[in-house]
Amino acid sequence: MTSHVVLTGLINLLLGMGLGVAGGLLGIGGGLIAIPVLGYLYGMDQHLAQGTALVMIAPNVLVGFLRYHQRHPVHLRSVALICAFSMMATYVAARFAAGLDAHLLRTAFALFLIALAAYFVLQLKDTAGGVRSAGCAGHGASQAMPAAAMPLMGIASGVMSGIFTVGGGLVVVPALVTVFGMPQTRAQGMALALVVPGSLIALATYAHAGHVDWSTGVPLAIGGILSVSWGVALAYRFSPVRLRLVFCAVLLGTALTMLLVKPG
Repeated sequence: MTSHVVLTGLINLLLGMGLGVAGGLLGIGGGLIAIPVLGYLYGMDQHLAQGTALVMIAPNVLVGFLRYHQRHPVHLRSVALICAFSMMATYVAARFAAGLDAHLLRTAFALFLIALAAYFVLQLKDTAGGVRSAGCAGHGASQAMPAAAMPLMGIASGVMSGIFTVGGGLVVVPALVTVFGMPQTRAQGMALALVVPGSLIALATYAHAGHVDWSTGVPLAIGGILSVSWGVALAYRFSPVRLRLVFCAVLLGTALTMLLVKPG
């Protein structure tokens, strides 16, 4: 029995390391991939998979943000304002999501990812010339975000984080890239900063509702903390176009897998 527990913990640690690399690369804390993986490996329903993934997401996004911030400092006052609105929206949305039918939540999550991937691909196609120019110039400075847009960004991020646990970062990244012309890596760093408080609130809400498997989540979190920095370093080796294509491919692949393959 003890050896089985140790082996399971080691597997979860290694899995967490893989998810940490993916999360650092894509700026989503590994949660996007962790949710369906937990469903398939452990038969978790959507609520339990999202809640358990949050145990890993919360520390991963914090470490990931610090690594991005070291390379391209994030405007912390802007982040703080957006986070204030995001935290309130996350709490309300997470309480709402905890009462939804698990199958409905899973389907909605997959459709959300498909819509987001399609939007991102269209934006990449329409602005390919501009993105390539940005890639030649490196990961440069971003445009200023209007003050009026900050509360809206926070609310949108909070609602998506509360419902889908990883939705906030997925909304913020394409918005910052396509609307404000922010380089992909800088957008991912800011998205991680916004997700940190929301992920903690969502975790507390899901845990209160009994939708967290701590014995699985803690080893995943430790593995992610050990490896997320590698993913961030890898992100800076990718061109902006290539990084966005990888981001879209992961969104679409995850969504199709969730729709076509039953967990358990």
